[in-house]
Amino acid sequence: MIARIQKFISEVFAEMKKVSWTTRRELVDSTLIVILSSFLLGIFVGVIDFAFSKGVAIIIK
Repeated sequence: MIARIQKFISEVFAEMKKVSWTTRRELVDSTLIVILSSFLLGIFVGVIDFAFSKGVAIIIK
């Protein structure tokens, strides 16, 4: 059982060495893009929601 665990761990380390890691700059840029996109999408959805709610309120009156 211990041998299987050691083999698994050594294989995990071997696979981790094959991973293509992003640079810190790429990570920061991607994070900023995601945050900005989420913010803009939130504003867009809020504006559309406001417009539809006002439109429905006008129709109901």
